[in-house]
Amino acid sequence: MFRIPYSQIVEKIKEEAKLSDAEIEIRVKQKLDQLSGLISKEGAATIIANELGIKLYEKFSGKLQIRNIVSGMRSVEVVGKVIQAYEQREFQTKTGTSKVASVIIGDETGTIRVVCWGAQADNVLNISPGMTLKVKDGYTRDNSGRLEIHTNDRSLLEINPPGEVVEVKPQQALRKKIEALTENDSSVEVLGAIVQVFDPRFYEVCPECNKRIRQRGDVFVCEAHGERKPSYGYVLNLFLDDGSQNIRTIFFTNQAEQLLNMKRDDIMQYRTSPQNFEQVKKDLLGTLIKVSGRVAKNQMFDRLELVSQSVVPNPNPEEELQRLQK
Repeated sequence: MFRIPYSQIVEKIKEEAKLSDAEIEIRVKQKLDQLSGLISKEGAATIIANELGIKLYEKFSGKLQIRNIVSGMRSVEVVGKVIQAYEQREFQTKTGTSKVASVIIGDETGTIRVVCWGAQADNVLNISPGMTLKVKDGYTRDNSGRLEIHTNDRSLLEINPPGEVVEVKPQQALRKKIEALTENDSSVEVLGAIVQVFDPRFYEVCPECNKRIRQRGDVFVCEAHGERKPSYGYVLNLFLDDGSQNIRTIFFTNQAEQLLNMKRDDIMQYRTSPQNFEQVKKDLLGTLIKVSGRVAKNQMFDRLELVSQSVVPNPNPEEELQRLQK
């Protein structure tokens, strides 16, 4: 089943109906009240889009622009320019050793991560930023709120395919004060100082699909791949303050590595020796960082949180001052 995130529906309505965030929020609230809470915010926004004649599901076959890709798709075809390529990683499976690697690609409408498993991961060794990449017969999934394209044995990766020209739209996150952040912000940038740091939290993931796995008795089981020896993901939480307010900011695996300037093996030591992280926490306090990401609503605590998509520790103060003066 296709699922379009609420923020993406709102952006589509803003673009085609020329409504503001506030106007859309009012309409969504009215629709939720009208239907007595029987639908989600995504459902309410979908109804509003349909009432305005906006097609959310206008194209799901053939080559897609990145902005038209949603969770739950099969046989996805997309062409993008490689923005970043990540190193290949090996992991243990029930039958032996496998590999995974990923790249970020972009076009004139947005960016997306492409995750390559098994033999497909070897293709990433030949890919570098600036190349054009065509993905055929991929499938999409939601990873902690982030949309990704995954490949399997049937997928095809073409490097610099003839006749394909891609222009990447500059992805400039909107700089905001923390007090001005809203739940609909999907690409914002915050500059602030770290005022509180929590211990990293480690969690078991399937070494094949990287999704969270659960323990059943003495073994860990992945819903898609069955019994597996777990690999680990990690997440780091801290509070960021910019003088207007503070906000809990979340750094998943890759962003945690960026923030700490550490490799995976360095961070994994804190899983068994958390006391060694105490000095790291002290060193981070007061550090100025620049975080780009999306805003999410923590329903349990009824608060906004910033989910990092990239982080720059100790940004150049002269550059930031010049930016403020523009």
